[in-house]
Amino acid sequence: MSQTVHIIDDDVSLREGLDSLFRSVGLKTRTYGSAQAFLEDHDDTPGCLVLDVRLPGLSGLDFQARMTALGVALPVVLMTGHGDIPMSVQAMKAGAVDFLAKPFRDQDMLDAVAAALARDAERREGAVGIEALREAFATLSPREQAVMTLVTSGLMNKQVAGHLDLSEITVKIHRGAAMRKMGARTFAELIRMADALGLKRP
Repeated sequence: MSQTVHIIDDDVSLREGLDSLFRSVGLKTRTYGSAQAFLEDHDDTPGCLVLDVRLPGLSGLDFQARMTALGVALPVVLMTGHGDIPMSVQAMKAGAVDFLAKPFRDQDMLDAVAAALARDAERREGAVGIEALREAFATLSPREQAVMTLVTSGLMNKQVAGHLDLSEITVKIHRGAAMRKMGARTFAELIRMADALGLKRP
């Protein structure tokens, strides 16, 4: 799916300038005069936000802070005409990819947007990966799930057998079945999968 750069700025000339800059390098764009206009139009298309810190209504920094609560997970590049250090630190702590003071060089903006788009793509790939792991884990029998959880928490087969009141050979069979169904080529990979799924020993 192609990525979209969402530009939120109440300055029409800057908004149009950024729009043509991004389009000149082949990026898709959408422009908004306020954070509210973006929220009314927003869907979960891949991309990033280029956001002015000073916006009418909901300011850029306030909007960035509230984004998670509002269900917006897009990476943010913030720009300001009043850039001060505390503000940029606050922005970066809240997860901004970059903070550019106006006037900025076109190349700096393009670099920041490229980094934001890469971050969004990574996040989406990670989300897809976790979903696939959950689906694979759901195909395991309750016994296989229990064995996988215990062996990946560091217990030996013998200890798992004691925990679950099984023979050691049965534990090995369940462990092998879990690895096969999860698509884990090595035990180390199975441990990483269990970690990603947040499996914890009861």
